[in-house]
Amino acid sequence: VQLQASGGGLVQPGGSLRLSCAASGRILNINTMGWYRQAPGKQRELVASITSDGSSNYADSVKGRFTISRDNAKNTVYLQMNSLKPEDTAVYYCNADLTYYNDADVMVAIAHYWGQGTLVTVSS
Repeated sequence: VQLQASGGGLVQPGGSLRLSCAASGRILNINTMGWYRQAPGKQRELVASITSDGSSNYADSVKGRFTISRDNAKNTVYLQMNSLKPEDTAVYYCNADLTYYNDADVMVAIAHYWGQGTLVTVSS
């Protein structure tokens, strides 16, 4: 199983970016998917999460600016980031609670399966 994040980059303050994270492998089910971020010298924090039925949750710092969505058919979660600020600069990680079959054909349920990060830099 792999979570592949993409879409990071350099953007000016006030600009927008869209992050994507696709889950691949022998996946049986994905429950909550989310985005976390970690800025230099700071702890990793939740940015937004979304359940399989579309209920979402946001950190106060991004409410009204970021939108999380998902395509269950593609096992993909998105994060649309608008009105970006320098303080949004961080490595963004996707995360999923999922059930999958491993190489031994054993069903495994794991919470907070992490993808690799994608760097978002907001700077003029």
